[in-house]
Amino acid sequence: MKQLQKEFIGKGQVKGFKFTQIKQNENGYIYEVKANGLIHYEVFKHVENTRYECVSYPSNKAFGLWAKTYKQLDSAINHFNTL
Repeated sequence: MKQLQKEFIGKGQVKGFKFTQIKQNENGYIYEVKANGLIHYEVFKHVENTRYECVSYPSNKAFGLWAKTYKQLDSAINHFNTL
Protein backbone atom coordinates (compact mmCIF):
# COMPACT_ATOMS: atom_id res chain seq x y z
CA MET A 1 0.00 0.00 0.00
CA LYS A 2 1.54 3.29 -1.11
CA GLN A 3 1.56 5.86 1.70
CA LEU A 4 1.07 9.63 1.48
CA GLN A 5 4.10 11.79 0.82
CA LYS A 6 5.46 13.77 3.78
CA GLU A 7 5.83 16.87 1.58
CA PHE A 8 4.52 17.78 -1.85
CA ILE A 9 3.43 20.68 -4.04
CA GLY A 10 -0.21 20.70 -5.07
CA LYS A 11 -1.61 20.30 -8.57
CA GLY A 12 -4.92 21.22 -10.17
CA GLN A 13 -7.13 23.35 -7.88
CA VAL A 14 -4.32 23.56 -5.31
CA LYS A 15 -1.50 24.19 -7.80
CA GLY A 16 1.52 25.67 -6.08
CA PHE A 17 0.29 25.03 -2.52
CA LYS A 18 2.94 23.45 -0.28
CA PHE A 19 1.70 20.50 1.82
CA THR A 20 3.73 19.25 4.80
CA GLN A 21 2.65 16.35 7.01
CA ILE A 22 3.02 17.35 10.65
CA LYS A 23 1.21 14.53 12.44
CA GLN A 24 0.09 11.00 11.59
CA ASN A 25 -1.30 7.94 13.32
CA GLU A 26 -3.21 4.83 12.22
CA ASN A 27 -6.46 6.84 12.12
CA GLY A 28 -5.51 10.03 10.32
CA TYR A 29 -3.25 12.92 9.39
CA ILE A 30 -2.61 16.64 9.83
CA TYR A 31 -1.03 18.56 6.97
CA GLU A 32 0.13 22.15 7.11
CA VAL A 33 -0.80 23.93 3.88
CA LYS A 34 1.00 27.09 2.76
CA ALA A 35 -0.63 29.09 -0.01
CA ASN A 36 -0.30 32.72 -1.05
CA GLY A 37 1.46 33.65 2.19
CA LEU A 38 -1.24 32.04 4.36
CA ILE A 39 -1.17 28.84 6.41
CA HIS A 40 -4.01 26.49 7.29
CA TYR A 41 -4.24 22.89 8.51
CA GLU A 42 -6.06 19.96 6.98
CA VAL A 43 -7.11 17.07 9.22
CA PHE A 44 -8.48 13.89 7.70
CA LYS A 45 -9.07 10.22 8.28
CA HIS A 46 -6.82 7.45 6.98
CA VAL A 47 -8.66 6.18 3.88
CA GLU A 48 -7.25 3.41 1.71
CA ASN A 49 -8.03 3.22 -1.99
CA THR A 50 -7.94 -0.52 -2.70
CA ARG A 51 -8.35 0.02 -6.44
CA TYR A 52 -5.04 1.88 -6.67
CA GLU A 53 -3.38 0.33 -3.59
CA CYS A 54 -2.70 3.69 -1.97
CA VAL A 55 -3.78 5.95 0.87
CA SER A 56 -5.97 8.77 -0.44
CA TYR A 57 -5.51 12.49 0.19
CA PRO A 58 -9.00 14.03 0.33
CA SER A 59 -10.39 15.86 -2.68
CA ASN A 60 -12.29 19.10 -2.19
CA LYS A 61 -15.56 17.07 -2.06
CA ALA A 62 -14.32 15.18 1.05
CA PHE A 63 -14.07 18.32 3.19
CA GLY A 64 -16.97 18.42 5.60
CA LEU A 65 -17.34 14.63 5.36
CA TRP A 66 -14.07 12.93 6.38
CA ALA A 67 -11.74 15.92 6.16
CA LYS A 68 -11.71 19.36 7.80
CA THR A 69 -9.73 22.59 7.55
CA TYR A 70 -8.56 24.69 10.50
CA LYS A 71 -6.82 28.06 10.73
CA GLN A 72 -5.22 27.27 14.10
CA LEU A 73 -2.90 24.33 14.77
CA ASP A 74 -4.32 23.70 18.26
CA SER A 75 -7.82 23.30 16.82
CA ALA A 76 -6.48 20.91 14.20
CA ILE A 77 -4.71 18.84 16.87
CA ASN A 78 -7.87 18.70 19.00
CA HIS A 79 -9.82 17.29 16.04
CA PHE A 80 -6.99 14.91 15.11
CA ASN A 81 -7.08 13.47 18.64
CA THR A 82 -10.75 12.49 18.13
CA LEU A 83 -10.11 10.46 14.95
